[in-house]
Amino acid sequence: MLKEFKEFAMKGNLVDIAVGFVMGAAFKQVVTSFTGGIVSPLIGLIFKADFKDIKWVIKEGVANAEGVMEGQVAILIGEFLTYVIDFVIVAFVMFMVVKGVNKLKKKEEPAPAPPAGPTQEELLAEIRDLLKK
Repeated sequence: MLKEFKEFAMKGNLVDIAVGFVMGAAFKQVVTSFTGGIVSPLIGLIFKADFKDIKWVIKEGVANAEGVMEGQVAILIGEFLTYVIDFVIVAFVMFMVVKGVNKLKKKEEPAPAPPAGPTQEELLAEIRDLLKK
């Protein structure tokens, strides 16, 4: 059973998936950093506030001694939009990667080999010669 598991784990596809998963997690961190450090501040300039802190307060709360709002009910619009931007960036990059891989796969396919054997003219000539006999 251990041998079968080792063979399964070492198959090319499973290792490729593991590498892709790790690369995707690292790429997500880069995108999150880009969105939080570059995109959000630029959009925040438009709204005159930190983009991630933009929210729609439904019910006001009370600030406690540490200044944290308690009892507040709010819809976190800025945080949601930040995650949407992250998703769009990751989805676009994944689309471009898949498109590139598909393009490479098409180039790898060999051209079909010409059919082996006599041509149509040779076959007709052979039939003609046989009929003459």
